[in-house]
Formats: sequence, structure tokens, C-alpha cells
Amino acid sequence: PGAATLRLVLDQLPADPLLLVFSFLDFRDLIHCSFVSRRLNQLSGHNPLWRSLCSRYWLLTDADRGAGAPSWRALFRQYYLDWGRYLRHYAVLKTSWETLKTFLSQRCPRMIASLKDGAKEEELDSIETQIGFKLPEDYRCSYRLHNGQKLVVPGLMGSMALSNHYRSEDLLDVETAAGGFQQRKGMRQCLPLTFCFHTGLSQYLALEATEGRNLSDIFYHCPDQLAQDPSAIDMFITGTSFSDWFTTYVNNVVTGEYPIIRDQIFRYVREQQCVATTGDLSVTVSTAFLPELSSVHPPHFFFTYRIRIEMSSSASPDAACQLDSRYWKITKGNGEEEEVRGPGVVGEYPVMMPGKVHEYASCTTFSTTSEHMEGHYTFHRLANKEEVFNVLIPRFHMVCPPFRKSVVRSVSLSLDQSLDQ
Repeated sequence: PGAATLRLVLDQLPADPLLLVFSFLDFRDLIHCSFVSRRLNQLSGHNPLWRSLCSRYWLLTDADRGAGAPSWRALFRQYYLDWGRYLRHYAVLKTSWETLKTFLSQRCPRMIASLKDGAKEEELDSIETQIGFKLPEDYRCSYRLHNGQKLVVPGLMGSMALSNHYRSEDLLDVETAAGGFQQRKGMRQCLPLTFCFHTGLSQYLALEATEGRNLSDIFYHCPDQLAQDPSAIDMFITGTSFSDWFTTYVNNVVTGEYPIIRDQIFRYVREQQCVATTGDLSVTVSTAFLPELSSVHPPHFFFTYRIRIEMSSSASPDAACQLDSRYWKITKGNGEEEEVRGPGVVGEYPVMMPGKVHEYASCTTFSTTSEHMEGHYTFHRLANKEEVFNVLIPRFHMVCPPFRKSVVRSVSLSLDQSLDQ
């Protein structure tokens, strides 16, 4: 009787307040309501309700539906049948892909042209059968949207260039990735995500929690150069899930955190306050860690830094000057300090005029996982060589990404300690 009374009361309510209540419900609740009574069945199919749900879950607009298309409820069902298993990931990853493509379309059109169409569900199932492991749901969802890219340069996942070193990482399609699936000791159940033609470098996705890795860890592998066992492999961690790894990267690109230089994305990072202004000259610094030139054992962490020197366009022509020398104060993570002085910058003595920008890249290595540098340049005025002055270089930090040591080394150390006892 109580339930019948409730149905009677609901049936007697005007449509507007009921629709307002329904607007706060998820699609599962709306479906449940449709079974309560004929009237609620009719109201739960109200087109604006499902339009809102289509927008929330599938990012659909009126333009996507088009004239003469099925109802919004039918369209929601259509997408759910195709993408329902990825409900948790679809909107986030779809937004990231569309944002990235829009941002790069005018800046790096070749990169956008290299993207492949999405893989089919049965193709991903076939890959799982081939490698004998399940692919993470967020990985599958992203690859349904875009199946990586063609193997081209520059790669979608960022570049790095020094005078004698170049890296550019492609996002591998799932078929190529499956061909590089690792089952050897030290890298068991690891699927490559990226690949660089020049260095052979890849980032890997862990498909199983084993050998010291967590499920879905993303990392650069780094052989332990002090171990005799080739399966002793340390790892520089770059992500804890595909979705976090990819969306963080996209955010860094579209916000300008990673600069675009000569149609390539460079994975330099600049601290917000890392700028110093002396008179008409300003200096900014961004840094990057190079895992392919680094190691945990022995501790050898390789960084590159990119410096931009700019003279204000409003400066007087008399302010024109030339860089003579540099001074660095380097502080390691253990507190040790070192001072370095030298002529010019990377063999150059740039002349600065109003509005001119000079940029250069250099590199350094450390045995500690974090350190910072600061210093100054010494300039002289072109109009008066006797007028010498210093221009501050802001303090900038270089921090190694988190890493995990090889379990082989951990086991060996435990055995050695047991034998010693």
C-alpha cells in the first residue's frame, strides 16, 4: 500500500518539478525510474535530460547529433553500447586528445597528420590474446580514439636536442607495441609506449605488478651498470597510470609548460619564479632530465638547461652590450658547493640589442638526485668597453624523477648481508 501511495503521489505531481528532480540523477537512476510507472517512464525519456547526459559522458553537442538523428536517449544508448566499458575514462581522454589536436594543428601540423585512426575493439582483444595479458582500460580507451602515430620525426611525445645528442619519442601504435612486448627477466610483462629512432629509448607500461613494479607504472628502464646480472634494471618512473601520464603531458603542452621550438615539442620545465631582471636584460631558465644518459647505479644524473637572454625592446640603443663571461655557483643535494667561471656561453659571445633574444642550451651531470645552480653573466657596453656589469641568472633546480631500484640488487644485497652474518 505504501508503495502504491507513493506512485500515486508521484503520478499526480506536475511535470516540471519531477523533471527538475530527474536532472540531478545519473543515467542508471533514470533507467530505474522508467520502470516505476508509465508516467515516470515517459518523463525519464525527456530529451533535454539525455542531452545533458550525452554532453557529460560523451561530450556530444547539437552539431554531433544533427538533424533527423535519433533521440538523445537513443544516441546515449548507441554510444554506451560502443564505449560503455570506458565510461570512467572516455570524457577525460577524449578531451585531452581534442585539446592537443586543436593546439598543435597550427603549430605542428605534421605531427597531427601522423596520428592514426582509432583501433577497433576486436583488434585490441586480439593484441591481448597475442601477448597473453590484459591491457589497462584507460590504455584501451585512448587507443580506440587514436592508435598511436606513424613512426616519424618529430614524435608526438616530445623531443630533446643538444649539440651532439637528439631524442624524439613517437607514441607507438598497439601492433608495434605488441611486437616489442617484453618477457625477459628484469622487464617481464612490460609494453613499450614510446620509441625514439635515434637513441632506441622507450617508455614502458607495466601490465603486471612484478619485479618491483606496480601495475600500470610507466617508466624508462635503466640497466644497473654495477651489477653483473643483466636482469638488474632500475626504473625512472614517469607515470602511475596511462591516463595520468597522457593527460599530464597534454596539459604541459597546451599550457606552454613545454615549449614548441621548430615544430617540435621540447620537454623543458621552467619554475614559475625562475626569471631575473637586471636593468634592460632578463634571464629565464628551463630544465630537462635525460634518462637515456643517466643511471642510478652508479649515481649519474644528466640534465640539460635552456637559457633565454632578452633585452627589452624599450631599451635605449646605448644599452647595447656584449656578453664576456659567465659565473656559476652549483649546490648539490648533499650541500657541496662548486664555483665555475669561463668565457662566453657555449663558445659564443652574444651581442644584445634592444628587442633581441638569445637562447642556448647546455648540460651538466650530478651524482646527487637534486641540485640547484645560480650565477651571473658579465657584459660590457658596446659604446663604452670600460663599462662592465653583471646580469643575474636566477636560481634553478634540477630534480631527478622518482626511481625504483632493481629487485635483483635488493635480493643480492640481502643475500650478502645474510652471508656476512
